[in-house]
Amino acid sequence: MAKVDSIVGLLNPRKNRLLTVAQGALPPTQFAAFKQVLLDELGRNGFERDLRALLTRPEGADWLGSGRNT
Repeated sequence: MAKVDSIVGLLNPRKNRLLTVAQGALPPTQFAAFKQVLLDELGRNGFERDLRALLTRPEGADWLGSGRNT
């Protein structure tokens, strides 16, 4: 999945920059908590997973389900 890998490649340096700034600004325990949240939200189990799902879903598929019966 070249598109996802390319997007993640653009995102990773930005995550690292955020972590570097936070590490300099926060006490160690707060930094550890921030790092965990950031990586949960923007990492493999957060944004990356959602991005892969979005880019691999069949064309025309509804993001939240198959639709409503009306």
